[in-house]
Amino acid sequence: MTSTTTTRVTEIVLPGPVEPDGLELRTRDLPAPAEGQVLLEMNATGVAFAEQQMRRGKYYDQPPFPFVPGYDLVGTVTATGPGVDAGLTGRRFAAVTKTGAWASHLLIDVTELLPMPDGVDAAAAATLVVNGITAWQMLHRIAKTPTGGTIVVLGANGGVGSTLVQLARHAGITVIGTASKRHHETVRELGATPVDYRGPDLYDRIRQYAPDGVDAVFDHVGGDGLEQSWRLLRRGGALVSYGTAATKDEEGNSQLPVLKLFGRIAAWNTLPNGRSAHFYNFWAGRRLRRAAWHGRLSEDLTHVLRLLADGSIAPQIAARFPLTDTASALTLAESRTVIGKVVILPDA
Repeated sequence: MTSTTTTRVTEIVLPGPVEPDGLELRTRDLPAPAEGQVLLEMNATGVAFAEQQMRRGKYYDQPPFPFVPGYDLVGTVTATGPGVDAGLTGRRFAAVTKTGAWASHLLIDVTELLPMPDGVDAAAAATLVVNGITAWQMLHRIAKTPTGGTIVVLGANGGVGSTLVQLARHAGITVIGTASKRHHETVRELGATPVDYRGPDLYDRIRQYAPDGVDAVFDHVGGDGLEQSWRLLRRGGALVSYGTAATKDEEGNSQLPVLKLFGRIAAWNTLPNGRSAHFYNFWAGRRLRRAAWHGRLSEDLTHVLRLLADGSIAPQIAARFPLTDTASALTLAESRTVIGKVVILPDA
């Protein structure tokens, strides 16, 4: 039986380019799910680098202000719309929303739901929805690093980086990971050899550990350092760029750093040296081949959550905050002092 009742929802609104304490709390009535939709009660969401960029108006294709941020979530179906199996009610799913997940409830198309295994903690799973899919796809679908290979992960303490380190080690790949010194012990525990990213001899230190070059570099920083990442590769190696953190505070057009990056990657791929450069776009293929794109997400998230369930990888939860204190969650995530992902949970 489909729902016809409204739901009172609490949302965190980003009104414009503000500091974290400028986030606004809003309550409103959410209509009953329409045809093909479900009402999802948020069990856990989190803070990604995307929201940190959106706060500044710097994310590549963010919507106009004001809007509700929130890139992904784990939630429970509490109502279904016409044409949707009512048996989904009470079941838990993951979803990638790009925006809208910083809310107690949200409406989502049933075709966007991703499977969640029973018995997996919601907060743990929330650290691995976008982060886990991103890490899995970069490692296994793009770089295709073989067992016995060596990779470099920039920002090995971050949400994607800490997941990538664990997935690589599980696959029998040697990892060199950059992080500040305060995180070196944790990076070692994750299975990587740590290198201080603040050191002036960063790339020389990496070469000491891999004098013949590496099979892949995963670079979320971009900027001038991307050239150094490219030079670390051995013949046949792959550079995978998935962000432009180096330019996050620059003024001006938010699309320009990405467009420059595309040009640089295209130029490198014309060189006859056996190396390849890639820009990872989570949303690539969604517009033209939506079913295939969603199928890959479901498959890859299933791989990652299975490894979580059997203890092969561990969730890196930096901290937990209630939804109404999302400003503090965002402040902590931006402090660059944490390991893993800051998680947002419903208010008690």
